[in-house]
Amino acid sequence: MKATVYNIDGTKLKEINLPSQFNETYHPDLIRRAVLAIQSNKRQPYGAYIEAGERASAKLSRRRRDFKTSYGHGISRASRKTLWRRGTQFGWVGAFTPGTVSGRRAHPPKAWKVWEQKINIKEKRKAICSALAATLNKELIISRGHILPDNYPLIIESKLEALEKTKEAKQFLEKIGLKKELQRVERRTVRSGRGKLRGRKYRSKIGPLILVSGKCSLLKSARNIPGVDVVDIKNVNAELLAPGAMAGRLTLFTDKAIELLGKNNLFNNKGAEWIKI
Repeated sequence: MKATVYNIDGTKLKEINLPSQFNETYHPDLIRRAVLAIQSNKRQPYGAYIEAGERASAKLSRRRRDFKTSYGHGISRASRKTLWRRGTQFGWVGAFTPGTVSGRRAHPPKAWKVWEQKINIKEKRKAICSALAATLNKELIISRGHILPDNYPLIIESKLEALEKTKEAKQFLEKIGLKKELQRVERRTVRSGRGKLRGRKYRSKIGPLILVSGKCSLLKSARNIPGVDVVDIKNVNAELLAPGAMAGRLTLFTDKAIELLGKNNLFNNKGAEWIKI
């Protein structure tokens, strides 16, 4: 499979052969598994306080000869705390047990629960290759809501990685036909529900992903553009390529990143390097 390389000005430069990773079959179920595995590792453990509902001094003996016993009173055997006493007569109120007011929960969430979902390394690599191949499928990309330029797929010369200013990076994206896409991503909506009070008032859209060959100036210069992610090709994962487990993200590659993908045989199960996601 061949693809056209464009320079920073948006004109055609040359044609290159795409590596074998782009020939992978589209596996939506496998991509979903890989994305859920990544998201599960990000979950923050939560749980009830270990002594919640158990801090009341509630004890009620059920033995016949004990003092303060429930024996012979015709009452349930729930734990109770004493509110008043008159000789051997007591005023009780249920406490501690799950069926009582302010009692503990029967099965509260446990902070030590393990949320991690496991996935085989070969399945994970195959999911990344499948998501990479999906970045060339225009129907999938449009179904995600992206606005595509006519010259898509976009492979850009490596001079793109040297852009040091956000202004330059934004001008470049507009020059290659992504102006409407950036305008779409800039629009934010107010989240409904309690999330507004919890530091996530706005919902923003996912925009283009730019894959580069390594550490470069573009990693910093483009990160302030709403919706745009710039990632080293070695660090890409299924969630970046398929946000929300939906494959077909609008993706730009530098020619060096494509070269590195084929040269090091990244994410291929045969002779692939170990890539941790």
